[in-house]
Amino acid sequence: MRIDIVTLFPEMFEGFLTGSLLGDAREAGILDVRPRNLRDFATGRHRQVDDRPFGGGPGMLLMPGPVVACVEAVQSDPSAAAPGRVILLTPGGRPLDQALVEELAAEPRLVLVCGRYEGFDARIRETLGAEEISIGDYVLSGGEPAAMVVIDAVARLVPGVLGDERSARDDSFSGAERLVEGPQYTRPREFRGLEVPEVLTSGDHRRIARWRREQAAEATRRRGSDAEPRGATSQPDTRQTERSMP
Repeated sequence: MRIDIVTLFPEMFEGFLTGSLLGDAREAGILDVRPRNLRDFATGRHRQVDDRPFGGGPGMLLMPGPVVACVEAVQSDPSAAAPGRVILLTPGGRPLDQALVEELAAEPRLVLVCGRYEGFDARIRETLGAEEISIGDYVLSGGEPAAMVVIDAVARLVPGVLGDERSARDDSFSGAERLVEGPQYTRPREFRGLEVPEVLTSGDHRRIARWRREQAAEATRRRGSDAEPRGATSQPDTRQTERSMP
């Protein structure tokens, strides 16, 4: 699988892409991840990529020219098998969940575009036919951390990245029911008075599977209960503003 990243700060991805599973997968040729510097496609003496919004307002917007030129150059790379699914990381995009991660992992190529400042000129999305994805309703300084979240989540589902393919299949939110994974235990059997549940040491695999299914259902129910509003008190709007990427 190939993933291209359009960013003003490619150096932010250096450690992220060389460590742990991602680094191993890249070395093995399973993943091909390429950050591309948006500034390389800026014109003029100052290599400007942003400008003030029409109609007034605070901050600056990413200009359509450099972003579109960069994405089109990336897509036209003859070494790639497909132009790629173009994704803008924006606050108003489709929320990232495991179902969407599975959908993205089935693609041969993704092009992730990291925003900065107050966001993107709207014509970028229209020109590129791009879609928008958000990783949550909170404020970040740019789309780079969001791109890392997408890459990490998607990479786990690419065959060969994980040592045991069951790890991805049994993860939280995976499977038809999208259950949260229940509690897990390892050695020692007793820690500060807390013991591993007897069922897990029983050797009865059918019973263990049933217990795990029950625990997952309970954890999912509890998680949903914790997310419910706890009153009618007035709260500030915590959705990401246009200055932030998801």
